[in-house]
Amino acid sequence: MSTAGPLDSQFQAGHVPLVGTGLPPGPSGAVDDMGTIDPVLIQQTKNEIRSLVTEITQLCQADIPLAEFYEEYLRRVVSALASHGGAVWSMRDDGSLQLDYQVNLPKAEIVEDEASRHRHGRLLQNVIASGQPTLVPPQSGSSDGEQAGNATDFLLVLACLRVDQETIGVVEIFQRAGGGPTTQRGYLRFLVQMCEHASGFLRNRQLRHLGDRQTLWEQLEGFIRSAHHGLDSKATAYTIVNESRRLIQCDRVSIALRQGKYLKVEAVSGLDTIDRRAAEVQLLGRLATVVAAAGRPLWYTGNNRDLPPQIDEPLHAYVDQSHAKMLAVVPLYPPTTEDETGKTQRTQQAIGALIVEELASSRIDEGMSERVKTVATHSASALANAVEHESLFLMPVWRAIGKAKWIVQARTLPKTIAIAAAVSAAILAIVLIPTDFDLAAKGKLQPAVRREIFAHLDGVVIDVPVGHEQMVHTGDVLARMSNNKLEVEIANLIGRKRTTQERIRSLTRAQYDQRLTIEQQNQMAGELLELEQAAESIDRELALLHEQQERLVLRSEMDGQVVTWSVGDVLLRRPVQRGQILMTVVDPSGNWELELNMPERRMGHLARAVEAGGQLPTVTFTLASHPGQEFEGQVTEIHHVAEVRGEDGNTVLLRVAVDKAALPELRSETTVTARVQCGRRSIGFVVFHELIETIHTKILFWL
Repeated sequence: MSTAGPLDSQFQAGHVPLVGTGLPPGPSGAVDDMGTIDPVLIQQTKNEIRSLVTEITQLCQADIPLAEFYEEYLRRVVSALASHGGAVWSMRDDGSLQLDYQVNLPKAEIVEDEASRHRHGRLLQNVIASGQPTLVPPQSGSSDGEQAGNATDFLLVLACLRVDQETIGVVEIFQRAGGGPTTQRGYLRFLVQMCEHASGFLRNRQLRHLGDRQTLWEQLEGFIRSAHHGLDSKATAYTIVNESRRLIQCDRVSIALRQGKYLKVEAVSGLDTIDRRAAEVQLLGRLATVVAAAGRPLWYTGNNRDLPPQIDEPLHAYVDQSHAKMLAVVPLYPPTTEDETGKTQRTQQAIGALIVEELASSRIDEGMSERVKTVATHSASALANAVEHESLFLMPVWRAIGKAKWIVQARTLPKTIAIAAAVSAAILAIVLIPTDFDLAAKGKLQPAVRREIFAHLDGVVIDVPVGHEQMVHTGDVLARMSNNKLEVEIANLIGRKRTTQERIRSLTRAQYDQRLTIEQQNQMAGELLELEQAAESIDRELALLHEQQERLVLRSEMDGQVVTWSVGDVLLRRPVQRGQILMTVVDPSGNWELELNMPERRMGHLARAVEAGGQLPTVTFTLASHPGQEFEGQVTEIHHVAEVRGEDGNTVLLRVAVDKAALPELRSETTVTARVQCGRRSIGFVVFHELIETIHTKILFWL
């Protein structure tokens, strides 16, 4: 709409303010000392107003957020009218007024004073009700707060914003007092024209909004159909996140579902599976749990000054990990119910949370927030139905029965009966038919007579004159060791002994000196006695040390064979400690036996078998060197102490006597796999006894 014609005529008459010149309203601002109008100044002012009007026209045709439009629009209108300020008011659904934007609003007269605020509000209500533009002089109207009036020192210029013959708001300009009636009417006409432009923007915005809502409803229809398609909570969660991401128009959507006291992330848009151990997933679950406990949605756009500490900490931790610019966490509640009085009530806790993220922008427009709320409402309903369905007693069983109903149809009924009879017979056989109950154990084959060669003292092995599988006799040297500390002590004692003997010989010779007094002779006799006792003590210590030195030579205690592998390479020049096993000597010509390691958890069955049979059980075993042959033995001893041996954990040692003549090869330390016979039990027990034990210890014990 062009406004150049009316504005030009108004400027020629001097009835509009000179915009941007700093001159007061009216013709005097454009008149020189001779009383003539300055045409250059008028032209400049007209050009500035035309520029502002053009900007307002272009602004009203733009597609921008409403808050940004009001800011730019009101700033230009106030500048064009050279007024003190202005405000844009809109009608709420409940009929009250809402301040959308203001420039230099006179707070003392309109906001802070209650009576003036009521008078001003009544004035705006009257203008909206009448739909007519109005000029209100300063300090006009009744002082009664129930009557409309202007309590400010400014001329109020009021014009309505209308869409489809409906008044939805009003633009208010606080114009400086002064100017004649014609000038004031010019203000009003200009504001009416600008409100027509603004009304066009609001009309176009409403049309775009209706179009967006139409598109939204079409997309929402498809989303609702997909979300309510199944009753599996996990599948429903994946459907929601993938379908709602396109509906909300965001970067990422996630669903967290309740598991006990906490919410766990169940689905993330664009991902088939999620790693629950990932730090980002765990932090998001923690944030969703805290927000759901608070009971209010969280909208984060970078400012968290007003957040409580219990939300601020997990929010910071997740944002630092995910680098999200915008984050919305909306708790999901089951559909509300009505009590006897008709009031809706929510008695259940949140079943989950909808998480919406933007990674590049922190801006939340009105459309996005509305779409998020809509998606959250329908997602809560779909997930609540799925969770309630899954919580039904024995639901997997009923579902399986429902899918298998074809088995009782007429055609398949004979086959069903035959299969059921076969299964029943198999179950009866498993329960009633007995079989051998054997316990598995691992061990080794070795001679019954053997000796472990220990180090009697700490030292270093300096000689190993024997080798693997070498035959030795009683007293043969197996290894020699050295102990530097022992040798030093022996050398010190020998030195002390020599010194003592020299002193004894010296005192003995001195006793025959005739010049000694009786007192000196007695003193020398006493010292000689002490030295002789010291010499005897040194001899005893040397004898003990020589005995220890002899023990550094390790000798065989029996006739037999060395079975330690590469004994020379392993021990030579190696420091060893007292009590350490260096090698083993066995008697291969004597009896042989098995050493079996029976796991402690199986000892109960073995004890009951021994008690029932009255004797130690028989063992069937196979050698690792001959896996295809089986041999038999007899348990001769069961140790009463369980010890940790190898990978089997706590085990009890069983000694088993064998007939060495029946064995194909006698090699010490041969690995053995054995079955210890524990009587006869049902087939089902023999096959599933470990499972039964696990159920008893891990499940039934704790119930």
